[in-house]
Amino acid sequence: MTSTDTAGHSFAYYADLFSHPEAQGGGEVGAGESDVLADLLVELVASLRSEHSKGVMPRNRAWHERERVLAYASAEAETADQAQGSLSVLRRALNVATTLMALRPWGAVAQWATPKLMVRDLAQVTRYLAREEKDSSGLTLDSRIRQRLHEALGDSPAVVVAHSLGTVVALETLHDRRAPAPLLVTLGSPLAMRTVVLPRLRPQPASTPESVKRWLNFWDKDDIIAVRPQLERDVRPNESGVLPCSSRIDSDGIWVHSAEKYLAQPAVAGPVAEALTAAERSAS
Repeated sequence: MTSTDTAGHSFAYYADLFSHPEAQGGGEVGAGESDVLADLLVELVASLRSEHSKGVMPRNRAWHERERVLAYASAEAETADQAQGSLSVLRRALNVATTLMALRPWGAVAQWATPKLMVRDLAQVTRYLAREEKDSSGLTLDSRIRQRLHEALGDSPAVVVAHSLGTVVALETLHDRRAPAPLLVTLGSPLAMRTVVLPRLRPQPASTPESVKRWLNFWDKDDIIAVRPQLERDVRPNESGVLPCSSRIDSDGIWVHSAEKYLAQPAVAGPVAEALTAAERSAS
């Protein structure tokens, strides 16, 4: 479904599409998707370890403690025994998330809340990229999600702001759209995960859609989902030479991956407001 506010801004809502008939919420995965989630876990931890080893942090007690936690999370993520299927992988995901949360002193609340949020977001990316879960008309889950975004965008030029899984949805949807996008903003994006996400994007190779005139990508230093945040290293330009331009922001709080945290940053909200104002002037 889509909704439009009084200013004419449209929002694509698709969280309801992630609810299985037998379960509530977006954290469950089917048997055919568990391998994707397992690979996603391995790459997530490997990316964090790689960034840690290349960082400028002095190799003191804190550095070695972080390395110990990451090594433990890596061992949890790479557990080969998947005899219990998707339920086993979900347990692994929650274990890995809980271990990773020990990297920062977020307190007792984060120890149960944040891992569940992380697993929910990873599970949704997994289910989208699996391109399964057909409905009665034969449309897969990812097709139904992109259909929602197409409905929200309509046929006119549009400024597109996308978050998390929405950045994957937006990229694929904009490749099928002729109307220009003066600005694409991606927040907390998993697009640059080279093992799991990039190879599964459509079309291949990953590139800026021809309709996009400018692409700003924002990542938070504490956003555990936005690993390898420099999208311009992995995405090809469109024919106009447009590439994503990645910028780091720093938020505070337990779970900085939320869209609200990103949009509260002036560096993010400013360009969006300017692009919307320009688009409204052009339309008037």
